[in-house]
Amino acid sequence: MSAAVAGPGLSFGVVPWWAVALALLFSGRVGIVFGAMPARQAARLDPIGALRYD
Repeated sequence: MSAAVAGPGLSFGVVPWWAVALALLFSGRVGIVFGAMPARQAARLDPIGALRYD
């Protein structure tokens, strides 16, 4: 099936399961860190003061 999709002489690569798991863990941690940092800073702001500069 892959030869019919990729064409003659082309083949799909094989990705090991641990590489997929590592990529998911890494991207998940980056997303949590860079999502939690701004949220934590925003939670520390005074609501009235934050709206003043909006």
